[in-house]
Amino acid sequence: MPNTKDYEKGYKKYESKAKEYMDDKEKAVNLLNSAKKKANEKKRKLGEVWEKLQLLFEIFNAWKKGEYKEIPTGSIIMIIATIIYFVSPIDFIPDFIVGLGLIDDAAVIGFTIKQISRDLEKYKYWKLTNDY
Repeated sequence: MPNTKDYEKGYKKYESKAKEYMDDKEKAVNLLNSAKKKANEKKRKLGEVWEKLQLLFEIFNAWKKGEYKEIPTGSIIMIIATIIYFVSPIDFIPDFIVGLGLIDDAAVIGFTIKQISRDLEKYKYWKLTNDY
C-alpha cells in the first residue's frame, strides 16, 4: 500500500499537467465536468470526502469564472492537480479495483484539503459575505 511520500511524489506529476488548465478555459470546463460526473457516480463510496471534493470543484469554478481571485496560484494549481488525479483512472490504486480504487483519490483529496485549508476558509468567508 502506498504511503504519504508515494502520494506526494505521484501528485507532483499531476501538478505540471495542472498548469495547462490555468489558461485553457475549455479544457478546464471539460475537466470539471468529468470530475463532477465521476464524483456523483461515486458519491456513496466517497463518503465525507465527497463534500470536500465539492468544495474544491466550487472554488476552482469560481476562480475559473473570475469571480474569486484571492486564491494563491500555488493553491489553485494544487486544486487542479487533485482534480486531474481524481479523474485519472490510472493512479496508485486503479479505480477499477473494487473496494480499493478510491482510497488513493480520497488520500490525495485529504492531503490537498490539509495543505490549503487556510485558503479554503478564506473562500468560504468570501462566499458567505458575497452572496455566492
